[in-house]
Amino acid sequence: MQGLKLAAAAMFGVLCLLNSSARAATLSITSAPSGATVEVNGLIAGKTPYTTQYPGGYFHKTHTVFGSRLEHPIVVRISMDGYASQQITLTEGPFTWHSFNGRSEGNYWLIKTDHFQVILEPIAKIFTGEPEIHSAKADANEPSAELPIQTIATRANPAIVRVEGNLKRGTGFFITDTGLIATNKHVVSEQSNLFVLTHSEQRLPARVVYVDSDKDLAIIKVDGSGFAHLPLAAIDSVHRGETVVAIGDPGGGFADTLTSGVVSGVGADRTLGSGTWIQTDATINFGNSGGPLLDTHGRVVGITTLSRVQNGVGENVSGMNFALSAENLIQVLKRFYPEAGMSPKNAQEDGFGSVNVTSDPVGADIYLDGQFVGNTPSQLHLSAGAHKIRIQSENTKSWERNLSVLKDSEVTVHAKLESQN
Repeated sequence: MQGLKLAAAAMFGVLCLLNSSARAATLSITSAPSGATVEVNGLIAGKTPYTTQYPGGYFHKTHTVFGSRLEHPIVVRISMDGYASQQITLTEGPFTWHSFNGRSEGNYWLIKTDHFQVILEPIAKIFTGEPEIHSAKADANEPSAELPIQTIATRANPAIVRVEGNLKRGTGFFITDTGLIATNKHVVSEQSNLFVLTHSEQRLPARVVYVDSDKDLAIIKVDGSGFAHLPLAAIDSVHRGETVVAIGDPGGGFADTLTSGVVSGVGADRTLGSGTWIQTDATINFGNSGGPLLDTHGRVVGITTLSRVQNGVGENVSGMNFALSAENLIQVLKRFYPEAGMSPKNAQEDGFGSVNVTSDPVGADIYLDGQFVGNTPSQLHLSAGAHKIRIQSENTKSWERNLSVLKDSEVTVHAKLESQN
């Protein structure tokens, strides 16, 4: 009898722990000024003041393997017309969860606090200085001489930086003397505690002030002035067959590693992502991401992004390296600098549609284009174009579909999840 009582008490304790872990807790995000757009892992979730509920186990370590665990980081971007956007990481981790018998049950993250306050800075205080932009048409009357590769590297190196965060690193380059740095979005996404290491070995804290909603492009900012910076070349200055130079920090080698090649092609390719792409046989290694691709006049024609190792049918290829055209960056800068031809405005992209996502059972995890974005039911505000959605829950088969989102459209998708048994 005594043994039954002890067993019942133990079971009651487990149930209490499970109930405590499952109990929802409220997360709130506020901003000054209020009314800012909140994007959670790249998807618009609402406006400040913003509140949402998560399982209690997301805020404190769950006590049992059955409790709710957060299995991914959460990164939020706050943006508002007339203000520079801010990116904050809500979570800390990863931590390793160990069961009572000491066996590892995988990684988990914890939300740092239940309330985050963000103070937005006016664009006029962030986007200062003046980027240097060239085009073939504007430079026709004042052509410049081509430079030796050694000279190109010598002139460019002081403007190139290493970008480091808590998870990964990449490359970037100054585009104004007031501390604005261009890099790839994937270099800074899901990162916290960003720093840049300059050519003079200064280690400066950096913050994200712009993330493109559709392209692999971001702008970060460090405090200071007088930084060496690189001129940008419009797409009409780029020609197939011309020599280009890539500079960056590949990791495992020397800093400011230099490779050279030619422009193999220029154009759009949705398999690479949105934007205009420059293909080159100049080697782009891991860690080069976000660095400049320079022409023989020392101007940035592209932002080095990726290498393709297989073609569409799985065959190995070489010499297929890609940079996002500097034209994409120029068009962004025109939004913030009146002298570039447009009045300052927020960096929101035009063209969105709404997708209502439901599932049976409810509460399943939603992944969009490989990123966790929330749980069902949810309404997602997606940029127009192609997306891939995946919905999954414990002990069920993953549900995946390709979505084609049209501007101003509203559709509903429902995932009926099947048991793995």
